[in-house]
Amino acid sequence: MKEFKKAGDKVTIEDVYESCRRYITNEDDMKLIKKAYDYIMVKHEGQKRKSGEPYTIHLIWVAYILSTLQTGPLTITAGLLHDVMEDCDVSREEMVKEFGEEVTTLVEGVTKISKMPFKDEADVYAENHRKIYIAMAKDIRVILIKFADRLHNMRTLQFMPPEKQKRISRETLEVYTPIAHRLGLSDIKTELEDLSLSYLDPIAYHDIARLLQTKQDERKESVAKMMEEVENLLKENHYQYRILGRAKSIYSIYKKMFKKHKRFDELYDLYALRIILQNKLDCYSVLGLIHDHYRPIPGRFKDYIAMPKPNMYQSLHTSVIGEDGNTFEIQIRTEEMDELAELGVAAHWRYKEGKGYSAKAEQKEIGEKLQWLREFISLSDDIKDGDAKEYYDSISRDIFEANVYVLTPQGKIVELPNGSTPVDFAYRIHTEVGHHTVGAIVNNVMVPIDTKLNTGDVCEIKTNKQSAGPSEDWLKFVRTAGARNKIRTFLAKKEAETKKDTIEDGKKILKDEIKKRGLDEKKFLDPETYKTYLGAFGARSLDDIFYFIGKKNLSVATLLEKVNPKKTGFFDNLSKILQRNNEQREKLEKTTSNNGVVVKGVSGLKIQLSKCCNPIPGDQITGYVSQGQGIKVHRVDCPNIKQKEIQSRLIDVYWDFASLSNLKFDADLQIDGLDRTNLLNDIITVLGQMKINILNIHADASDDGRALIKLKIGVDDAEHLNRAIANLERIQGIYDIKRVIH
Repeated sequence: MKEFKKAGDKVTIEDVYESCRRYITNEDDMKLIKKAYDYIMVKHEGQKRKSGEPYTIHLIWVAYILSTLQTGPLTITAGLLHDVMEDCDVSREEMVKEFGEEVTTLVEGVTKISKMPFKDEADVYAENHRKIYIAMAKDIRVILIKFADRLHNMRTLQFMPPEKQKRISRETLEVYTPIAHRLGLSDIKTELEDLSLSYLDPIAYHDIARLLQTKQDERKESVAKMMEEVENLLKENHYQYRILGRAKSIYSIYKKMFKKHKRFDELYDLYALRIILQNKLDCYSVLGLIHDHYRPIPGRFKDYIAMPKPNMYQSLHTSVIGEDGNTFEIQIRTEEMDELAELGVAAHWRYKEGKGYSAKAEQKEIGEKLQWLREFISLSDDIKDGDAKEYYDSISRDIFEANVYVLTPQGKIVELPNGSTPVDFAYRIHTEVGHHTVGAIVNNVMVPIDTKLNTGDVCEIKTNKQSAGPSEDWLKFVRTAGARNKIRTFLAKKEAETKKDTIEDGKKILKDEIKKRGLDEKKFLDPETYKTYLGAFGARSLDDIFYFIGKKNLSVATLLEKVNPKKTGFFDNLSKILQRNNEQREKLEKTTSNNGVVVKGVSGLKIQLSKCCNPIPGDQITGYVSQGQGIKVHRVDCPNIKQKEIQSRLIDVYWDFASLSNLKFDADLQIDGLDRTNLLNDIITVLGQMKINILNIHADASDDGRALIKLKIGVDDAEHLNRAIANLERIQGIYDIKRVIH
């Protein structure tokens, strides 16, 4: 976008028209864009931005940025209109009438969720981004409009309060730049990163800018000299070429300095050249020429032409030592590769007038070209109806944070998040491959299926069509939400197929016990007998009761004691149950020092799970380096680690899922409910039914009829806890359950 206007320049609607006319000649298309402009000038009349300028200036900038990416007329129209439904109360019916269904759908995809009730700001954040992700999975144009919107908002962020500046900048780095990187929108990604850093860490930003300025003359002189030498080489060997110096972004320098603990003068590629040639063969020939003339640095060569990045980026990268002793990074690629590197997906699928454009066909073509987008669409379809935070976390982890590159035996690259296993790999290949996995060979060695994969591993999956399929144990170690959801779907389907037989087995077991006790069979097989007790067992019908009995999740003795109680009840043994559970916990703690958490690359340190937030496997965690007490592991949302002085002592820690078998983890729950007879008994029954140990229990009743019950229980992991909470929520009279952080 170097030939176009930049931040700080003045842009008018005439600039938009001029930019559009470079590639849009159809007058009807131009009339639609002009109609949208006239429409927003009326609808947004009188609205101002925080800067005091008319709001329509922002909309014109959005349209202008989209035109520089050569997006289609409908996309530019939607860019101009993207706020009318949210800010001007324009109805869907009016939008469709004025601009058609396709433009309306694009505007809806960009519009925030603002009229729904949410528990907190985090819910709004997650729900807004789920909405954008789902819209993007249907139509890539939605995210292009969001990029143009976000880019101009970031350029004018100085007019916002400091707290909002930081929140928007953090969101930009967490949500928008990973997508820009995946789509190959390098200019947009770089500008968003630098702008975000200027608000999140202004001191570091200005320090690096100052260092770059200080070295600018020296760097320019060195780059000019190197360019002259390389140009002479290329001319002597009769290549057609373009050559230019390349500036390193402030944010990329920041990452290397502050995250890799390097000094400014230790950075390799502050000096950089880009050589653009006519064809692929010339790229490799010139690489040989450069290596023959300059000394290459071992380990710094990357061939992204033979193995393109997931965003389709292609180039040869090498680092050499120039004649003046400076280290230069050199990129070598063709004109087509350079265009794709600069504009990403927008270059490959830019609007082609008169070619019978189809949004669906374009989306399908993009999916075929970009493996990550195919996986994104598939995962989004699998989990879009679930919890918004879970959806957002899953997409972020599985797709945008995927940085482990594993190869199939045929050389295809599969991207996975850290900690992924051969089972995650198998499900990325195909659902059926995952379902029938029986073993894995990694780098020609047979390994357990819960082995963690690393970048560069060659993984071969062994399958057997006669295998029973995935088991619940797989859920304990798979890393990706895609694999987890497919396993759960398989298990649910399998359970549904066998449920009928299990119900009959349970009914027979109950019938035999009724006869054994000499009870009235007609009465004790009548659904009415159990109607008031269903909630106590997390059941909705008598068939559920039969099913629980058949699955051995509910004992007939417990059921009949509840329905036909003897004089001594379950509460007489409560203190004994608590004492026994705690004795078992103490015995387990004495026999093992493992708590399931590791620090990558470090061993021998004392690691403790924090008692304030009680992290359990499945929670996102971080480690706090304490003084003299080793590392204390907290949940990332624990308020006790939010202080600024604590943040500097936090390190990355991970759940070692392979070592978690037989371990139990404490979870504190607070239950609010209606104070009724047998409420506590029902809670204990449900937990006993799930074989969950109760370690402590405290119950209070208020004068207004409310019950407040505090529990400490032992669970396997977050999924186990979520199932327990779901079953407890079915109990009559319970209306809120939450985990407690002390």
